[in-house]
Amino acid sequence: MDNSCGQSWAPPLPLVIAGWAGAGFALVAAMLADAPPSRLFGIVAALFLGAAALFGSVARPRFAVDSDGIAVRSLVGARRWPWSRVHRLRVVRHHRLGRDMPMLELDAIEDDGSERLVVLGWLDLGAHPDEVLAAVQSARGF
Repeated sequence: MDNSCGQSWAPPLPLVIAGWAGAGFALVAAMLADAPPSRLFGIVAALFLGAAALFGSVARPRFAVDSDGIAVRSLVGARRWPWSRVHRLRVVRHHRLGRDMPMLELDAIEDDGSERLVVLGWLDLGAHPDEVLAAVQSARGF
C-alpha cells in the first residue's frame, strides 16, 4: 500500500523493544535456573514474549489508510480493501475486567463476497481507537 498520502498505526515501539528485552532476559534466566520448574517457566515466558515481540516487529504498520482504501497487516502478510469494499468502520466498547475497552471494528467485503471482521485495540494501533477512527473519518470526509 502506498502510504504517501495516508496514515498508519502500529504497536508502540517501546513495547516491542521491551518484549524483545524481556524474552532475552527470560531465556537467560531459564538457562541459569537450577530447578526444572524454573527453567520451564523461563522458557515459556521467553517464547510468549518473543512471539509478542515478533508480531509487533513484523506487523508494522498494523493498520494503514490512504486515498485508495484500508490495509491491515498480520504475521503472514497484509490484507487490503478499497473503500468501496469497506462496509463499516466503528469503535465498539467492551466491558472487561472492570474497564471499558474500546476496539476499532472493520467490516469489509472480500473478493469472493464473504465478510471479514477485523478488531484492533490500543496495542495493535499504538493510539486510542477513537482517535484513529476520527483521523480516518476526517481523511475520508465521512
